[in-house]
Amino acid sequence: MRHNKKFNHLSRSASHRNAMLANMTISLIMHKRITTTLAKAKALRVYAEPIINRAKKDDTNSRRVVFSYLQNKEAVTELFREISQKIADRPGGYLRIVKLGIRKSDATEMAFIEFVDYDENMAKTAKKTKTRRSRKSAQVADVAASANEATSESSEVAHSEEVKA
Repeated sequence: MRHNKKFNHLSRSASHRNAMLANMTISLIMHKRITTTLAKAKALRVYAEPIINRAKKDDTNSRRVVFSYLQNKEAVTELFREISQKIADRPGGYLRIVKLGIRKSDATEMAFIEFVDYDENMAKTAKKTKTRRSRKSAQVADVAASANEATSESSEVAHSEEVKA
């Protein structure tokens, strides 16, 4: 029985899973956002947030502990220099998972995971939500918009003629 065992093993051995999550954490630190499956993103958040939390306290022991997980000097340097400055006042919840839909090849749910404080990328890729409206009201709105444009253009022409005179 698996009572109270909530960790997702991702169909991998422990060593493979730890190596995969460490590599994904390094990629996340270096690129600030990665696209992966939803299950891996959720497992990565559980793995990476305690490591990111260690970066708040910049001392030798914290660096050694983080390096023991990641085994990458550049990622550790990036984490302690830049990312720790942005997350210094945040009490937790450093990562955001955004669902992207399903992958066509195998119908796996995809998501991207990114740092919350690096959300300038979020505005670029956010989908525009559609409102449910009938075709009739959309056509009326288009006609009204074109009428407004025509009147503004004619008033600009009249204004420019007044200025010339």
